[in-house]
Amino acid sequence: MNNFRFFNPTEIIFGKDTQSVAGAETKKYGAKALLHYGGGSIKRSGLYGQIVDSLRESKVDFAELGGVEPNPRLSLVNEGVDLCRKEGIDFILAVGGGSVIDSAKAIAMGVPYDGDVWDFFIGRASQGNALPIGVVLTIPAAGSESSNGCVITDWENKNKLHFDFDKLRPRFAIMNPELTFTLPPYQTACGALDIMAHVMERYFTQTRNVELTDRLCEATLKTIIQNTPVVLRQPDNYDTRAEIMWAGTIANNDLLSTGRVGDWASHMIEHALSATNDVAHGAGLAIIFPAWMKHVYRQDLHRFTQFAVRVWNVEQRFDSPEQTALEGIDRLKSFSKSIGLPTSLKEIGITEKGFDNIVKKYKRSGDGTVGNFVKLTDEDINQILEIAK
Repeated sequence: MNNFRFFNPTEIIFGKDTQSVAGAETKKYGAKALLHYGGGSIKRSGLYGQIVDSLRESKVDFAELGGVEPNPRLSLVNEGVDLCRKEGIDFILAVGGGSVIDSAKAIAMGVPYDGDVWDFFIGRASQGNALPIGVVLTIPAAGSESSNGCVITDWENKNKLHFDFDKLRPRFAIMNPELTFTLPPYQTACGALDIMAHVMERYFTQTRNVELTDRLCEATLKTIIQNTPVVLRQPDNYDTRAEIMWAGTIANNDLLSTGRVGDWASHMIEHALSATNDVAHGAGLAIIFPAWMKHVYRQDLHRFTQFAVRVWNVEQRFDSPEQTALEGIDRLKSFSKSIGLPTSLKEIGITEKGFDNIVKKYKRSGDGTVGNFVKLTDEDINQILEIAK
């Protein structure tokens, strides 16, 4: 186990009707808020009205900016930065899922910065300040409600990049599983795979003697595997929605990262995939992750057999650990299919002609590679895309 520091100051306010305290919580941190959200779903569900009432009851002045799309756009972030400066905003309340929260984080970072907020994402700026933000979570997936990072897409140039900064961790996250009852099945499934991917990025590590966090990862994965099919059949099952919502937070609040180095290659490849093709993040990960696994599993056969046996209940074949490992990968792929997600690039209309754009766009480290479990080159990425086709 490596040395580590664990820091997560986000207050989690979890349970039924908790959205009613959004105004009171916002009041603690700001005098004038930006209410930031996506499309019309929060208005159709009545949540928008509840949040507005709560803000007004707590005498919080606010402006609002809707319109956040999946793979949140830099253009809207820039619009939000300008609006916050014009209106004297000192707090941002994000009501939605990971896209809304990430957009809010980027706006929060951009307001006090003299330059272009995109500077942070392309490495021209590394530190700064940020307005405080709070969250009312409606989609369990990204875990952005208590993480230190955000992912933004420069749609004009087809770039999707991430930036991590501890000042981006929300002050509070209001999490009511009831708010997820009306999620469409496909969005629920994409969220489940996103959660699993956050865990698997951490699980596949070269760090040794990390048994506790291995077990925490395995428990989180098994929770999603067990509960996702149930919630797809029973969308208003509160207990099942609660399990998934809390798992989504645990998966990406850095607890599972403690003492170990994660991989993150699959995420970088998928960011390039969704930036160039506007694929839902969870769907892209359902395609990329098993292909990555098949490309790298021989680097640590023991870890992949452990994944198969502990997570997927594969019967261990001591005479053929490779077959055990491959069965675990196949069960991941079968799970994705069973909940309605694509598992090949062909299913989302991408052929080999599109591979070059994906390879050009993934975010590399200083040595030109991506990933930590195995350092991947452009040739490796092409081979992974070939497996995924």
